[in-house]
Amino acid sequence: QVQLVESGGGLVQAGGSLRLSCAASGRTFSRIAMGWFRQAPGKEREFVAAISWSGVSTYNVNSVKGRFTISRDNAKNTVYLEMNSLKPEDTAVYHCAAKGRPLERATTNINEYNYWGHGTQVTVSS
Repeated sequence: QVQLVESGGGLVQAGGSLRLSCAASGRTFSRIAMGWFRQAPGKEREFVAAISWSGVSTYNVNSVKGRFTISRDNAKNTVYLEMNSLKPEDTAVYHCAAKGRPLERATTNINEYNYWGHGTQVTVSS
């Protein structure tokens, strides 16, 4: 069982930056692939970024490439999402998610993640 708690959201002006954190419980975190997803009002939850259990491989949706960076610190059981050059269309609730089994590959498919945090609100004003 993995429990996830996000933090770091808030209100920021367009062009600003935020750093989201996701603290995970569980002894197997260092072997679990992680992802960030977001859900804007009236829209479906969508993939943002993912990172392999080792941190070697990362994936981003095209709309955030060059602006968002996913990383992890396995010693702290934490995954991060560094967000720069924020745009109003980035406004959403951001959720982190974990794969269900150790050593699984990081993927972009929302249905392949088993554990979810409650989310943190990011609001970007124009």
